[in-house]
Formats: sequence, structure tokens, C-alpha cells
Amino acid sequence: MRLRTWENGLPVSVFVLPDDAPLHSIFAKQKLNIFPYQLRSTWDRLVYSGTGQAPFIVHTEQEMRTRIASTPGAIGYLSESMINDSIQVVHTDE
Repeated sequence: MRLRTWENGLPVSVFVLPDDAPLHSIFAKQKLNIFPYQLRSTWDRLVYSGTGQAPFIVHTEQEMRTRIASTPGAIGYLSESMINDSIQVVHTDE
């Protein structure tokens, strides 16, 4: 949330689905161990304090995949069925 550039110098661009999207809720709860409203609150606090950047909100998984694939330094999340060769997958430990 506070990271502005990757080690290679590319800017970090975070893409998320809207707070009420089912996949966003699953991602927040299962991977981040927080509720979507808590994630939004954290983002807002960092943005308003000037210490973080707001994520880019996309409205569909198709848009998420397109934006991640076409934006150097982008990061986001997709359901497994939406993953293709246009993006690099980063696996998380469970």
C-alpha cells in the first residue's frame, strides 16, 4: 500500500474490483484476512495522510486482466479461470 515503485524502478499500479464484488470479498477475506470495508478504510487513511496511493478500481475481471496485462508494474487478482498467458502469476502461500 505504501510501496510506490518496484525494485526495478517501475511504478506500482494496484488494481482492485469494487468493494461489493464477490471476488474482491473472497480476496480480502482469504488472502488478506480482513473484510473489504477494513481494506477500504486502510487505503483511505493512507491516501488522505499522503503516505499511500489509492488503487485503480476496475469493474470486471476482464477489465482487470486487460489493465494488468497492459500496465507495466501492475498487480491485481483474478479467478483462476481468467488467468492466461498475457499476465504473470504470483502465487501466495496458504
